[in-house]
This record gives sequence, C-alpha cells and structure tokens, in this order.
Amino acid sequence: MPREGVAMGVVTSTQPDQDTEARPAAMSTRARVWTVILACFGLSLVMSSMVALNTALGDIAVETGASQTQLTWIVDSYTLVLACLLLPAGALGDRFGRRGALIVGLVVFSLASVAPLIWMTADTLIMARAAAGVGAAFVMPATLSLITTAYPRDERAKAVGIWAGVSGAGGMIGMLGSGVLLRYWEWPSIFWAFALCAAALVPLTLTMPNSRDDDPKPLDWIGSMLIGAAVAAFVLGILEAPIRGWSDPVVYGCLVAGALLAGLFALVELRRRHPLLDVRLFADTQFATGAASVTVLFLALFGFFFVIIQHVQLIMGYSALMTAFAISPLSVPMLALSATSFWFVPKLGLRLVVFLGLMLISVGYLMLRILETDSPYWHLAVPMLVLSCGIGLCVAPTTSAIMTSVPDAKQGVASAVNDATREIGAALGIALAGSMLASQYTRSVAPELNTFPEQIQEAAGRSLGEAMGAAERLGPQGQVLLDLSRAAFVDGVHASLTALAILIAVTAVLIGLWAPGRDGRQLAFVRRFRARRLTRQD
Repeated sequence: MPREGVAMGVVTSTQPDQDTEARPAAMSTRARVWTVILACFGLSLVMSSMVALNTALGDIAVETGASQTQLTWIVDSYTLVLACLLLPAGALGDRFGRRGALIVGLVVFSLASVAPLIWMTADTLIMARAAAGVGAAFVMPATLSLITTAYPRDERAKAVGIWAGVSGAGGMIGMLGSGVLLRYWEWPSIFWAFALCAAALVPLTLTMPNSRDDDPKPLDWIGSMLIGAAVAAFVLGILEAPIRGWSDPVVYGCLVAGALLAGLFALVELRRRHPLLDVRLFADTQFATGAASVTVLFLALFGFFFVIIQHVQLIMGYSALMTAFAISPLSVPMLALSATSFWFVPKLGLRLVVFLGLMLISVGYLMLRILETDSPYWHLAVPMLVLSCGIGLCVAPTTSAIMTSVPDAKQGVASAVNDATREIGAALGIALAGSMLASQYTRSVAPELNTFPEQIQEAAGRSLGEAMGAAERLGPQGQVLLDLSRAAFVDGVHASLTALAILIAVTAVLIGLWAPGRDGRQLAFVRRFRARRLTRQD
C-alpha cells in the first residue's frame, strides 16, 4: 500500500475540503469577503514590517548608539526568525486551527512591538524584532490558508490573486506608512503603529470563520527542527554575504550547512508516515514551478528595492517620504494584474504567463540602466512600471500553483512553503544586489582616489554614504570626491541591475521549459527527454 501523503503530489486532488467549523460551501459570500479583507490586513502588517524600519535606521543609530552590525541585525533578525519558523507554524495552524494561529501571531507581534517602546537599546531592538518574527511566522501562512479553505477550489483564484497582490505591495505600504510617521513623529511611532494595528486586528479576527484539518496527524517535530535549522542556516549565510563577502567561511559554511540539512530533511520526510511536508510535491511540475517562480519574483522585487531606494535617496536626493511616493506606482500594475489573473491564466497557461512575466522583469531591469547621476524621475518611472507588470503577471498564478497542488487539509503547510520561498528569495535578492553593488562601486572608485589622504580613500572606498560624510570635511575638494563617488555608485547600480537581469532571463527560459502549459503538460521535447531518461533507468 502506498504511504499516506503520496496523494499530496497529485495536482487534481479530489480530497474534500477539510474544515471543521466552516466548510466553503456553507459560508456566505459576506463571510468569505470578510475573511479576505482581514487576511490581507494581517499580511500587509507582516510584509510592511520587513521594510518599514529601513527608513528609520539613521535615527535609531543616533538615539541607541547602535553599531552598523547591530543596525543590520535590527532588520535581519525579523527575517531570519520568520523564515525558519514558517513551516512548523503552518503545520500547527493546520492541526489546531488557522484562526487561532493568526490570533496567537498577532498577539505576539503586538507585544514584541511594544518592547522597544519600554527598553530603547540596540540589543533590545534586535530581540524584539526576532520575537516579532515569531509572531509573523504564525500570521503569514494562516492568512493564505484561511482564504483558500474559505473558497471552493474553482472560486479561489480571485481571492488568492488579491492576497498575492497585497503580498507584493506590502513593502510599499510599509515604506509609505513609515515615511508619513517619520514626517511628523520620532522613530518609536513606527513601533506604536505596529503594536496598535496588530492589537486592533485581534478582536476582528475572532469574527472570522475557522478551519483546521478534520483528521489531524501527529506533528512532525523532527522534520520541523530540521527544516527550521536548514532555512535558518541558509538565510543566515545569505544575509551575511553582503557584509562578509561570498568567499567568507561563515557565509559558504552556512550555505553548505543549510543545503545539507535540507537534504537530510528530505530523506527523513520520505521515511515518515506523517511528514511535515511531502517532498514528493517538488516532483509535481506545477508545485515546483510555483515555488521556483515565487523565489525568483521576490529576489527581483527586493533586489530592486535595495538598489533603487539607495539610488533615489543618495543620487537623486529624495527624502524617505519622497522615496516612498516615487516608488509607490510600482504597486498599481502589480495589484491590478494579480486581481485579474483568474481571467488571463486559463487562456494563456501557467508556462506562458510565467515566461512573459519574468522576461518583462528582466527587460525592466535593463531599462533601469538609463539611470545616471542627473536622471529625471521618468527614467525611473517607466522601467519600474515594466518591471511591475512582470511581477503582477506572475505573483498570483505562481501562488495559486502552489496552493492548488496540495489538499485542503494541508493548506497551512502549503502556504508556509509559499511564504518561505518569498523570504528566501527576498534575502537572496538583497544579498546578490548588495554584493554586486558594493564590489563594483569599490572597483570603480578606488583608482580615482589616489590624490586624497589615505583615511579618506579608505572611507570613500567602502560606501557612498561614507564618501558623502568625508566630502563634507574636505572643503573645495569635497565636491570632487562627491562627484567621483556618485559616478562609481551609478556604475555599481548598472552592474547589479545587469547581472540580475541576466539571471532572471535565464531563469525565465528554464522555468518556461519546465512549467506546465494550458494542458497541464510540459513542452514536448522536455517530456521526450524525461521519457528517454526513465527508459534508460529502467
């Protein structure tokens, strides 16, 4: 007899919905819409928190005396904890109730956001952000799984499209919100906003229909620890790469450890009767396409954020609030195309949609190379809209590809896989963009600094920010240093954009070959290649 869980790899699952308190067929339209609204509020809170503090790091450093390493971990501790706890938190939501998981996550998130308002030290901020990551790990998968279990399978595409659009635009919401808050108040207002919003959502969440697995299986604690450790090690290596360099033993050691732990997790899960995640799902081309594409999409989105926010602020001279408004048009095509994906995906097929979307992102990255030290705003706006259309085409269909490949009883785990790929992609995008930007900047500016004192050369060679600080102390020569450093920074921006564009284009071709089309099958020559390989193995 086949072991339990094999059926999870079947795309057209006939397993009925597994909701104990509110089956999709029994829920009113109003209840479903209310579920989508509250889920999207919870999701936007989690996604906003990923980027909101970036606008306040300067003020935090002044008030708390945080070092550059501490500032980095004030941001990264949230992402690291969130990424490594997503799968176990999703499984707990499936077993004990997804609404309960959402409430627990909101309470933890709210309390963690209050802590920095009482103890304002750098170390407390790091611990509080890590605790907020614990709460976010329960919130994020619960929001999507509550939506998917509220709707029958043939009606989910619209709701999932809205959720996916909000997930992509969540960073913009965080930037705009923090920019407005910092315009009128000090940086603790960001934590007040997080704490109050999360607390306000708790009583509203109690009005949502609940869902859980009707036949809960024992939680796979060994699998949970292995996958948590694997994701933590891998993401830690990615996060440290821009600081230490990819050749640093800590970086490649973490990456290798993460890969080995992931392999061990796969071996353990194949032998368990009730696995946390049936790894055979990755043999399903629809599920694998969704996971790979979501990773690349968020690599592209957060790589864009990392490079362009610096360019807009340091080169174009925009304030934090002006930067948020300048980049906010990015969310319009993303939301519109995500919400209408239910209409065009059945007509075009997953393969063509993903291929076109990723190629548009690559073209948008290449178009951004027109940015120079004196570029007008439209040089940013036009490529940004092209890139946004590419993300909007892909983000909802790839999310749906993951969720529809898994039975309703495991929607929390499926949502966690979807969320984990987003976190890994975001971390990888920031790491790749940051590493390439920094290395090209140093290569470009170093030969031009020979006429400056050694101390100035060292400072200006590390970053444009330090070069701007040094320029203020140099008098007439300061403008020369500033011009050289800005030109070198633009070279770094061009190099990172080009490299990411090539990476995304290559990925578009590979995923286009692998992804199923309208008929649910891959391209014919890929199927023939797989058939010949299977024949040789037999």
